[in-house]
Amino acid sequence: MPHAPDHSTHPFAQIPELLAARAGTIRNWLAEPITKRLGMQVLIIVVGAGIYGATLGLWRSPLQALYVAIKFPLILLLTATFNAGLNGMLAQLLGLKVRFLDSFRLIVMSFATAALILAGFSPLTLFALHNAPPLDDPSAATREVYSAILLMHVVAIAFAGVMANVKLFQSLRSLAGDRGRAQFILLAWLGGNLLLGGQFVWNLRPFIGAPFLPVQFLRPTAFEGNFFEGVYHAIHRLLTS
Repeated sequence: MPHAPDHSTHPFAQIPELLAARAGTIRNWLAEPITKRLGMQVLIIVVGAGIYGATLGLWRSPLQALYVAIKFPLILLLTATFNAGLNGMLAQLLGLKVRFLDSFRLIVMSFATAALILAGFSPLTLFALHNAPPLDDPSAATREVYSAILLMHVVAIAFAGVMANVKLFQSLRSLAGDRGRAQFILLAWLGGNLLLGGQFVWNLRPFIGAPFLPVQFLRPTAFEGNFFEGVYHAIHRLLTS
């Protein structure tokens, strides 16, 4: 008698499970070979963050949209990869008994969740951009319009990040068996990911693309200074203006 197909192993079947982040599901995934699901989760990051990245740059130009569709998922993948060792070490020091590789997989799952949420926001941001003044309209070439578009994307990205980290916390709490320990691990991972991710954002700018600057894949000063200097100078200008 033929067996019914196991739909749980279908690549796209993990999307609702990823968003639900049930404790039993995450434990089972971590027990599987890394090759079983990692490829699909990376694909989700590339496609989901790429779609949203395109909306980041579309107001400036279609070419800027293409550039950001490449750069936005790249930031997530670079951050997860280069912070894998640090996150694994922090997990061990803070009492989470998982392998280094499992720490990496948990971060990738979290980033994939954020990418799915951002992809869901894409129609809304496209609608907002459709109703924004076009770039050839004199009223568009103002810092106010640029700032409004920037704020819209900041809110969307922040919401996706918060929801993804809520799901990550649920997984950590189940694996650690202790709410306080899970909170410490999450905060430690967040700190490392924000610091490194912020630097990648600095190096790979621009994203939205200011209307008074040319469309470029990278700024000529991409590897000059760092994210923290940029934040300091922005605060200094704000306080002294």
